[in-house]
Amino acid sequence: MSSAPRPEQRPFVHRHHGDERIDEYAWLRDREDPAVRAHLEAENAHTEEALGHLADLREELFQEYRSRIQETDEDVPARDGAWEYYTRTEEGLQYPIFARQPVGGGEEQVLLDCNQAAEGTEYFALGAFAVSPSGRLLAYSSDTNGSEEFRLQIKDLQTGELLPDVLTPTGYGAVWSADEDYLFYTTLDLAHRPYKLWRHRLGTAQSEDVCVFTEDDEAFFLGIGRTRSREWLVLGLHATESSEVHVLRADDPEGDWRVIVPRRAGVEYHLEHHGDRFLFVTNDEGADFRLAQASVDDAAPERWESLIPHQEGVRIVSVDAFTRHLVVSLRAEGRTELDVIEIGSGERRRLAFEEPIYAVDLGVNREFDTSTLRIEYTSLTTPTSVIDVDLETDTRKLRKRQPVLNVDLDRYQSAREWATAPDGTKVPVSLVWRDDRPAGGPVLLYGYGSYEHSLDPWFSTLRLSLLDRGVAFAIAHIRGGGELGRSWYDNGKKLTKPNTFTDFVACADHLVQTGWTTRSGLAIRGGSAGGLLIGAVLNLRPDLAAAAVAEVPFVDALTTILDPSLPLTVREWDEWGNPVEDPEVYAVMKSYAPYDNVAKADYPAIYATAGLNDPRVSYWEPAKWVARLRDRMTGGGPVLLKTELGAGHGGPSGRYDAWRDEAQVHAFILDAVGYRRA
Repeated sequence: MSSAPRPEQRPFVHRHHGDERIDEYAWLRDREDPAVRAHLEAENAHTEEALGHLADLREELFQEYRSRIQETDEDVPARDGAWEYYTRTEEGLQYPIFARQPVGGGEEQVLLDCNQAAEGTEYFALGAFAVSPSGRLLAYSSDTNGSEEFRLQIKDLQTGELLPDVLTPTGYGAVWSADEDYLFYTTLDLAHRPYKLWRHRLGTAQSEDVCVFTEDDEAFFLGIGRTRSREWLVLGLHATESSEVHVLRADDPEGDWRVIVPRRAGVEYHLEHHGDRFLFVTNDEGADFRLAQASVDDAAPERWESLIPHQEGVRIVSVDAFTRHLVVSLRAEGRTELDVIEIGSGERRRLAFEEPIYAVDLGVNREFDTSTLRIEYTSLTTPTSVIDVDLETDTRKLRKRQPVLNVDLDRYQSAREWATAPDGTKVPVSLVWRDDRPAGGPVLLYGYGSYEHSLDPWFSTLRLSLLDRGVAFAIAHIRGGGELGRSWYDNGKKLTKPNTFTDFVACADHLVQTGWTTRSGLAIRGGSAGGLLIGAVLNLRPDLAAAAVAEVPFVDALTTILDPSLPLTVREWDEWGNPVEDPEVYAVMKSYAPYDNVAKADYPAIYATAGLNDPRVSYWEPAKWVARLRDRMTGGGPVLLKTELGAGHGGPSGRYDAWRDEAQVHAFILDAVGYRRA
């Protein structure tokens, strides 16, 4: 086997707050340097060679995935006016096909075949997908390199022809005016932040488009949407700790946008529409939010009337309005829940489910005037299920359960345990395993713990291949996520960010101490901010696990957050703190930033990934981290890096490519925890 690549060291000194940090691999940031591309290609070749002995296992896993997945499939049609819309897949094709049929039956009309749209590209991702109010036009955008910059096109669904209108580059999202004469879309600034909203008149050149709003504050992202009632267009401006909403009647596209409430530091609110009132989910009276309402004509904050007052520990997430009901999404006792409010009586009830650990959310609900709510339900042992709920009677109809072939699902079990963090906080851990797993067998522990993002239990067909080989899967619901309310998030960000890492260590130790596994049988995994988690945890406890997977990991966090010129940095100060201005934030970030704290120690086997076109976590972060690990570690490994040279943050875009990618990760984990093929 060839030795691992050894990039040249070219020391660069960072100076902040009287402190010096030496960065010997800063030169890897220059993607135009041919030596950088050569280094990444050499790393890929080394990784492929290092894992060459797992080729048969990888192919075995890939074929297992395929044997369990119904490759030709379609989702449940969702009604919208005279049509029912759905997505389908076909065996052998990488990408979905978007289609519709007339209500009551009739010939299928293909709106967009992503396989055809992706021809000639190695990567394809859909951004906007907006059918016009009459159903006559489709606006859609595509990204062919993973940069998350899109080319927006418009298709006449009656003729199948593309209109000459082409808008590029654009951000995510596009919304039609009621008369279909105008399309609203966003563009990005040099830091890759959506910051301008444009109005495009069909049949005109993009150069004639009107910029209707510019967001100059780099902490705010701009997004465009529409209420379910279709009466209002909604311009949302969101920072991590503040928001502002502007509205415009959909039938007045050239009118003036109206701000609902100007932004206020620390105050967030989201808007929905119902009849003569706006509905608000806001934290203006408490950290876990309340549901309020106010007149469409006078929505000043002093007019907001509570429908559901703030209740500590019950985190109201969103509200969805229908003609006769409101549906409130919330979190309580570590679970997702749905409350239904009847408009006439004000009666409020919670949808109940039998399993103790589950996740429930709204499915595709396109229509406003309906008493049928579509929800999606899943758990660690229950495949994603599409259920229609009669909001008048609570009668439920299972419309579809994700097909899982050649598997006895009754053999899988789940449970929740609680680990104790160093400060005494109880941290939930969710587990799933097959019923014949030997006691003390391997465990894969997964974590994230940032941005109030919750790792709710989810079913994975691909995960079954691990469970069937005696590996249990565990989720660490650590602080920094939102599983236990806003306080759970607040106590894992900025100056309290280290709680995220010590919580994860506590979960790992709990699994070993209670006999779920052993050190040599434990693997850990996380991606993006969860990759920062993995890197920080490995520095805290290099002995914690036998293997670690860090996907597009945010491991050079301090360098990035100190550089306002990089994409997204200024906005990120609300999450991590501002180390440019605050020496205390600088000291805390320096104490845990994975790249800055690589130790002279034995590290476990590590598999890291990167995307050359990733706009969220630059490829050079994992590249530098891997190089420094190899320099400083005293034993252990191997430490491997796989860079997608034609993709971004999400890795390969086609489903078969993604399955092969997962087979590589699973094979690496299985090998590291001692699994051997029969």
